[in-house]
Amino acid sequence: MSVRGPNQRFGGLTQWVLPLAIIVVWQALSSAGFIPERVLPSPVAVILAGWRLLLSGELLINMWVSFRRAAIGLVIGGGIGFALGLANGLSDRSERLLDSTLQMVRNIPHLAMIPLVILWFGIDESAKIFLVAIGVFFPIYINTQHGIRNVDAPLVEMGRTYGMTPVELFWRVYLPGALPSIFVGLRYALGIMWLTLIVAETIAASSGIGYMAMQAREFLLVDVVVLSIVIYALLGKLADTLARLLERGCLQWHPAFHQARS
Repeated sequence: MSVRGPNQRFGGLTQWVLPLAIIVVWQALSSAGFIPERVLPSPVAVILAGWRLLLSGELLINMWVSFRRAAIGLVIGGGIGFALGLANGLSDRSERLLDSTLQMVRNIPHLAMIPLVILWFGIDESAKIFLVAIGVFFPIYINTQHGIRNVDAPLVEMGRTYGMTPVELFWRVYLPGALPSIFVGLRYALGIMWLTLIVAETIAASSGIGYMAMQAREFLLVDVVVLSIVIYALLGKLADTLARLLERGCLQWHPAFHQARS
């Protein structure tokens, strides 16, 4: 049974030292009057604004709406990107047919498509989900294809020598070998997912965290605007943490993760 040392035990807390220090300094400067409330409200004021919106139910409703949009867009865009990444990584014919076109589309900034997306879908839910799906598609597609293409060739040859069928070769060699790259793509996609959602919700929405921030801007509620930004940051951190936990769970066999745990 492995025994966790003090460094491992408190390693998870170390990452919060700098954010907490920034909050303490921020509060101190605000209390001393160096930072005017109309420019940047103090952390206490932001927390009180969050508590007020939590009691009214508005905060939870907007958080749920934003989470649902992000999750649906991730599933659709990430699923298609993963499938095409596998297809183009495993098949030269599929890569020759699709990859050049996808790379041309990739070079179009997806946020530049907002006017066109509004013309296509209006300002309802489908427009925001479409933008999120486009945003997460390419990181997952490229990293999945890269991971499949870079699976160790001798391992593939060994699998064939031992008589593995193509299906067995995929599940036992290709997919495990590509997982580190796939998880890199997932973590990168999660960041783009929140970035895209912020922009989409501040342009055309009637609910969500971005909408809440824009409404607060209209009424000069700076504490609610800052609260919205902090919530986006916390949701992004939570999504990345969950992805890393999933990564560690799926890559127990990988030497790099053994070294990280030792």
